[in-house]
Amino acid sequence: MIGPFPFGVVLIANRGEIAVRIIRTLQKLGLQSAVVYHEVDARSPAVALADHAIKISGRTPVSSYLDGDQIIAAALSVAAGAIHPGYGFLSENAVFARAVEAAGLIFVGPSADVIELMGDKIRARNFVARSGFPVAPSAIEEDDPDTFLDRARAVGAPLLVKPSAGGGGKGMRIVRDLAELDDAVAQARGEGQRYFGDGRLYAERFVERPRHIEVQVLGDCFGNVVHLFERECSVQRRFQKIIEETPSPALSADVRKKICETAAGIARAAGYRNAGTVEFIYGHGEFYFLEMNTRLQVEHPVTEMTTGLDLVAEQLAVAAGHPLAFGQDGVRSSGHAIEARLYAEAPERDFAPTTGKVLALEYPQGDGVRVDSGIAPGQFITTAFDPMLAKIVVHGATRSEAIARACLAIDNLILLGCETNAVFLRRILGDEGFKAGEVHTGYLDEHPDIARGAAPDENVQRQLLALAALLTRPVRDAADAVPALHASLGSWRN
Repeated sequence: MIGPFPFGVVLIANRGEIAVRIIRTLQKLGLQSAVVYHEVDARSPAVALADHAIKISGRTPVSSYLDGDQIIAAALSVAAGAIHPGYGFLSENAVFARAVEAAGLIFVGPSADVIELMGDKIRARNFVARSGFPVAPSAIEEDDPDTFLDRARAVGAPLLVKPSAGGGGKGMRIVRDLAELDDAVAQARGEGQRYFGDGRLYAERFVERPRHIEVQVLGDCFGNVVHLFERECSVQRRFQKIIEETPSPALSADVRKKICETAAGIARAAGYRNAGTVEFIYGHGEFYFLEMNTRLQVEHPVTEMTTGLDLVAEQLAVAAGHPLAFGQDGVRSSGHAIEARLYAEAPERDFAPTTGKVLALEYPQGDGVRVDSGIAPGQFITTAFDPMLAKIVVHGATRSEAIARACLAIDNLILLGCETNAVFLRRILGDEGFKAGEVHTGYLDEHPDIARGAAPDENVQRQLLALAALLTRPVRDAADAVPALHASLGSWRN
């Protein structure tokens, strides 16, 4: 049993499925949960499940969840002893982490200094390189701004130009022709300044058709660090992950051991505590450090499914000052797990965001199936937040079994009232390239038909349009109406 804890109430500075997921673990540990919520989330499952719910406000819904002072005040109002940031929002904000501790609360995450170090891509990259771990050949602007373009050209094409701050693919530009470098730098700088308030850039060698491999790490306050094996996150669109799995079908046992030990070594060198993820670009038998996310990852359930560990429980234990209950030899991985992200968007219409009221909702169930969700029937899906609605997670003895189970789970998903990417997910899982494990970060771009889907049968399309027309009240009323000439006959019968 994990514990004891120096706090009885934990405030979750987040919303949606991750808030619900954290509440479940708090309930299991006998701890009380508190959530903050904006008015648009008043009917959400997280608010209904929490022991305490504190309403917050702001100029926009998102700004409410970014208001650290308001969130800390909410925690103090219910005598919370710790704040769990989840992911996104303030989870990697060093200023917020320091403010939490200054208020006498425990921040469930790494130290503010480490968040600061790893949150700046340039500082993180330089730290990793100095520590003797592999990084891609690159040019960093702030080393010598006047020579940045010349040094970037010297690295050679193809290049990936990135803002130093932020993430999520914003500001990234791939340059395959060095004649386009100046324009790419100007565009990346503009986006970096607009999204993150930081226009600093760096350029690194772009690995063509790379795979995105990340390693889950866990450290405590006593210098102990373990890895919990890798996750493959190569199925992406616009640098956003869609499907994740573990173990990666691309890695040999030797490469797996090397990349996982490298991730643990980076975390150990940084004095890392709590849960974190070290991300790598992998291709042609080589891997390079990409970045470190100093928080729980969206895709952490696949690691939980294969290791049997509860990562949120481990986070809370570390935050409570306990040493890890196991060493590296005590971590085992069994079977194969896949996570598919259910988004409120229309892949067939260039991934346009979708909205609507949830009219019916039924998630798949069964052995090896887990659904992390933050929505409920009657709730309105808006464009105020990230479009992810739920995560469909499955586990099987083999990768083939996990794929089959994931396909069946998505087939059994029912969500009416808001268009989702469920059919798109099903097409990916059924794609021969995916089933063969031959994906890379540009795979969906190379296979646009997966997003578009097959062209609809014209006859079926006409029938569906006719049915839809008959279901609308004006058309139905017109079909049911008695013509005036016949109505004038009254109740006459022949």
